[in-house]
Amino acid sequence: IYGTYDIFVYDLKGNVTKQLTNSPGYDAEAVVSPKGDKILFTSTRGGDLDLWIMNIDGSEPKQLTNELGYDGGAFFNSDGTKIVFRASRPKTEVEIKEYKDYLAQNLVAPSAMEIFTINADGTDMKQITSLGKANWAPYFTPSGKKIIFASNHKAEKGFNFQLYTVNLDGTGIEQITYESVFNSFPMFSPDGKKIAFSSNRLNGGTHDTNVFVADWVE
Repeated sequence: IYGTYDIFVYDLKGNVTKQLTNSPGYDAEAVVSPKGDKILFTSTRGGDLDLWIMNIDGSEPKQLTNELGYDGGAFFNSDGTKIVFRASRPKTEVEIKEYKDYLAQNLVAPSAMEIFTINADGTDMKQITSLGKANWAPYFTPSGKKIIFASNHKAEKGFNFQLYTVNLDGTGIEQITYESVFNSFPMFSPDGKKIAFSSNRLNGGTHDTNVFVADWVE
């Protein structure tokens, strides 16, 4: 968790046109809202790894989450009113101490994460999954009625990550991928007809991760 990270705007030629954050600590994982008016990001400026939102020009930053744990990897839904993210939530004294000790060294150990949603104004935070292990890389499906995410909750040794979907109320978990031992970072085309994701499949037994595209029918 590099404390020197900040958020910048680049033009299409790779030139920096503006620096949007300049506070001490980690400012990263930025995504722009569908309307192009807000930027969502993770920051340690409040002392923990929380979600923040600001105007597209970097003004009026607002903290959205404030529970202990690493809140990150967030994305908006299609109309920009709702946010999905993954978070760790250390509970026991041992877990809390380990998390804080790591954070003091600008480190995290993201092996236990669940999927959450929150409104873009910071209200109505809900925990969607309670599967154990690492549930991450969430994204709203084109209909906005489900969340797709990567999880190793069925893996015996912890590494086998497959894609799953879940309803917004946490019901109806469905496994989407079965091939290879790593599938993650799912995203959809603007028209909702295609899904892109990263996978270790078809890599000749190496550790190469490649991007795949498939048709999507919801």
